[in-house]
Amino acid sequence: MKLLKRLIVQPPLIYRALFPEAVWRVRILGRKTAYLTFDDGPVPEATPRILEILEKYGVSATFFMVGDNVRRYPALFEAVKSAGHRVGNHTMHHLRGRKTSFRRYLRDVTEANEFVASDMFRPPHGLLSFRQARLIQKHYNMIMYDVVTRDYARYITPEEVVDNVRRYARNGSIIVFHDSEKSAETTVSALPAAIEWLLENGFELRVLPSA
Repeated sequence: MKLLKRLIVQPPLIYRALFPEAVWRVRILGRKTAYLTFDDGPVPEATPRILEILEKYGVSATFFMVGDNVRRYPALFEAVKSAGHRVGNHTMHHLRGRKTSFRRYLRDVTEANEFVASDMFRPPHGLLSFRQARLIQKHYNMIMYDVVTRDYARYITPEEVVDNVRRYARNGSIIVFHDSEKSAETTVSALPAAIEWLLENGFELRVLPSA
């Protein structure tokens, strides 16, 4: 069970090798850096509270947004951008690539980009077929992750989320949180302590760089 948890929190090299052109970790010489990212929003239950926390600590992040949520909450979308954060495409309806036909999945990505308008894409659940990935990467920078906090997990505590950051964050880590209704309370409770630990340990927290 501990090994399985570790493989979820920090994807193994064998899984990263399946999508070698995707960005799993950002290696930049110089100051130690990490990249906070938030998936599945924007939603009123989570996104405004996360923006307040990020503003409090003066750090920037990248939000991978579901197109249908942007359609429903355009003011939240604008608030994220106005605060200096970057946005990325997370499909229109949060589809699992391997459970969705090739044409439908690509159509969903394209539709989402009409609302999100980004050159970055992250597949929901980190899952898509090789064929889907090949075509998507012709049009987008595919951003994966180095640390999954598991803030979405039903029985995880905020303390365990923070512990995942402490254990696995390293220079260049792309760290996944969520700004979803399901994860809102856990994420909002854990995020301040996670940010404080990262800053105290010399990390600069930035938006993901352009390709």
